[in-house]
Amino acid sequence: MNLNEVEILYDQDLIKDKVRELGKRISADYQGKDLLVLGILKGAFVFMADLVREIDIPLELDFMDVSSYGDSTVSSGDVRIVKDLDYSIRDKDVLIVEDIIDTGLTLKYIVDILQQRGTSSIKICALLDKISRRKAEIYPEYIGFTIPDEFIVGYGLDYRENYRHYPAVCILKPSVYKK
Repeated sequence: MNLNEVEILYDQDLIKDKVRELGKRISADYQGKDLLVLGILKGAFVFMADLVREIDIPLELDFMDVSSYGDSTVSSGDVRIVKDLDYSIRDKDVLIVEDIIDTGLTLKYIVDILQQRGTSSIKICALLDKISRRKAEIYPEYIGFTIPDEFIVGYGLDYRENYRHYPAVCILKPSVYKK
């Protein structure tokens, strides 16, 4: 990764501390419940992997892959399911794990679909919340960081499938994506 292309917003240590804090809260809140942790691919996979290791109660895992961005830096608003759930979520307490909530339109679409499938409850855990761009009525119960309206990469988030592997959350400099 070219460090001249990014500005570090949250380093590895700060992220690790926040993930540990979220894991403790989730463990306490879901004690005695039938928890299914649902990761939204691809961006949430790094955050979700770290998060579930910090949750100290029994849980199940599943994934969905949805697309609304393509190669763009802005959501098209047209959501399509690329990969649906492998298991039934009927009567499960579902915790959706998302890397970043921007407009909220994609997440609202996902929540609406999941509610029709008979869950006991649905809550959202997002590493990053870009509340200034919100267009949908989506309010995550668990938030790592509230971020400015910048293009973010690293720790699972990408630009054209690059930067996901970087261990920090970074602002991608506009000179990279406005070429």
